[in-house]
Amino acid sequence: MRVLVLVAPGQGAQTPGFLTPWLELPGAADRVAAWSDAIGLDLAHYGTTADADAIRDTAVAQPLLVAAGLLSASALGSASVFGAVAGHSVGEITAAAIADVLSEKDALSFVRTRGLGMAEAAAVTETGMAAVLGGDRDVVVAHLEKLGLTPANINGAGQIVAAGTMEQIAALEADKPEGSMKVVALKVAGAFHTHHMAPAVATLEKAAEALTPADPALKYVSNKDGLVVTTGADVVARLVGQVANPVRWDLCMETFAELGVTGIIELCPGGTLTGLAKRALKGVPSVGLKTPDDLDKAAALIAELTV
Repeated sequence: MRVLVLVAPGQGAQTPGFLTPWLELPGAADRVAAWSDAIGLDLAHYGTTADADAIRDTAVAQPLLVAAGLLSASALGSASVFGAVAGHSVGEITAAAIADVLSEKDALSFVRTRGLGMAEAAAVTETGMAAVLGGDRDVVVAHLEKLGLTPANINGAGQIVAAGTMEQIAALEADKPEGSMKVVALKVAGAFHTHHMAPAVATLEKAAEALTPADPALKYVSNKDGLVVTTGADVVARLVGQVANPVRWDLCMETFAELGVTGIIELCPGGTLTGLAKRALKGVPSVGLKTPDDLDKAAALIAELTV
């Protein structure tokens, strides 16, 4: 059996102007304009002409990433060719929309609330995140905990993202874990997936009351524990709680392997998750959608794996 997995990237994948070529696709500009009106945020501006600092803002980056993911998913065609779907952090909301758990309108509204809530929580204390590359997982996690940091993203393939105060991040940069190669600061504006985000959980719990989720139309793999979630209510509950709990992308990739993954396509702005997959799921072909020029490669992989 051939299993094609569709994945959606999380915050930090955005770069200035990355949405520009996607808006040239038929109907794309109108869709983005309608989404912008619905959530009160000029997505086209932030995706085309805004600078790196502007799109680093959590309240901007998160809706922008979901919009980009939905645009690129539509350009791929029917989602029915995929055997499973998953998203990294905020990408889980993109995945929920693709799996028909949430409508596009509800997904954009929910992510707008998520971004604002997490930005507000991040403003309480100056916090950040940094990727630790290389090293034994248990050794790295123990070192982070010694410094008071949280292993907020355990991504597999030798990458763990630490989160905490800027003082704690600086201490990590000065004293990296034994066996690790380097520490790289991330383009995010807060310690996401840690206790620092607890206030955002309460905000999202209230927002979730307005949702009427459907059960996933595709296998939906959760960041919480890598499990396949079968009910819409459970998906939403996990989306709410996940902002203050670690992302276990390593377990998601283990589930992809258990499902028999034979190909991976990463939605715009692609590259991060396919990079992890190339190291953790060796031999599995993948395509990351950076621009519409990558759609032909994705179509070829879909054709190869669904004939």
